[in-house]
Amino acid sequence: MPLRLLVVDDHPVFRFGLKALLESEPDFQVVAEASNGDEAVRMAAEHDPDVVLMDVTMPEMNGIEATRQILDLNPGIGVLIITMVDDASIFAALRAGARGYLLKGAGGDETLRAIQAVAGGEMILSEPIAERVQQFFSETPGREVSHFPDLTPREQEVLALIAKGLTNNAIANRLGLSPKTIRNQVSEVYGKLGVSDRAEAIVQAREAGLG
Repeated sequence: MPLRLLVVDDHPVFRFGLKALLESEPDFQVVAEASNGDEAVRMAAEHDPDVVLMDVTMPEMNGIEATRQILDLNPGIGVLIITMVDDASIFAALRAGARGYLLKGAGGDETLRAIQAVAGGEMILSEPIAERVQQFFSETPGREVSHFPDLTPREQEVLALIAKGLTNNAIANRLGLSPKTIRNQVSEVYGKLGVSDRAEAIVQAREAGLG
């Protein structure tokens, strides 16, 4: 039986190209598509795919949170992140349960091999991603490692202030930044932590000793 795939990306042209690549192979069957995280969770529940090909940055719900919710419903589904984002979302995706992380610049053969690997229960990372992960875990011994390596130093500072109960306006005043800048940074923090609201962010921050 071909592997049943769910393609999730908010760019229709990319979805079309990826679907065309997958359907040219007899070992794959695209059973559904989704353009945001909410749709991805619904489609995964309805179609029970073997592998979900998941973007990270999408409207409604980001790919990290969608991954977490899909795997809460069915831990047997393999999630392969395919995204343009080469940043700290790598670690957020892996913590959410994704089995693989590829950049959209990966070739067709690499993408097809990655799908097969994820379907077989393997962990797979494209070469640039593997190098970043290796670098992170080979940091100088004794160096203090943040509980939130996904976040930039500024975002960690913002999260610490959120954990203390400060509002966005209060954080803006404290840091001497505009409220709009803080709103954007708070949104980035939510996305990288894979949370949907302030309360969930505070829980994670306080569990890590912040606030």
